[in-house]
Amino acid sequence: MKKALVVFSGGQDSTTCLGWAKNRFDFVETITFDYGQKHKIEIVQAKKIADILGVPNTLLNISAFTQLNDSALIDSTQDISIHHRVKTNLPSSFVPNRNAIFFTLAHAFAQKQEIDNIIIGVNQTDYRGYPDCREEFIINIERTLNLGSESNIKFHYPLINLTKSEIFRLSKDEGVLEIVLEKSHTCYNDDHITKFDWGYGCGECPSCLIRKDGWEKYL
Repeated sequence: MKKALVVFSGGQDSTTCLGWAKNRFDFVETITFDYGQKHKIEIVQAKKIADILGVPNTLLNISAFTQLNDSALIDSTQDISIHHRVKTNLPSSFVPNRNAIFFTLAHAFAQKQEIDNIIIGVNQTDYRGYPDCREEFIINIERTLNLGSESNIKFHYPLINLTKSEIFRLSKDEGVLEIVLEKSHTCYNDDHITKFDWGYGCGECPSCLIRKDGWEKYL
């Protein structure tokens, strides 16, 4: 049996990856992280989407991020639309080492569950703001984690070179476009009440603007 674990935020990208995984693996489960993010509605939506698609969802709490408090995604006093407080070449939404910790914990969980495949929704179009979304980073952390645990777990990243419009197209091809539009959450400002053609959100934060632009190009 081919098994996969999806690192699952409940957003557009990870929901597309979940649809992709379900169409390629015999058994799929998901892992979601509570790291003190302001937009906690994504945790709720992740569970809803997992239930709709009939896959288990495990929630892990990482409270240490709230002690570091080094991102506008965690610190409500920081402006989400400007540069990072310390790393001024990156956006304020950058959470230092978040993906490294997510992938390390997912790798440990996969070992426990005897899962040989981890699916992640990173794409290099985010590189301008998120250096931990580069393929080079993924290749190296996969090698390091496997070396340190005598494992042979494969990371898959089907969105790595896709634009947002292409991700919308892939979600349609994988049969989850309606779930992306009606259930997924990507808004940094935790707005899951205001509805647009492209989904729910404030319509103003960087994440909403990228999603809106991707939808318009998809159409």
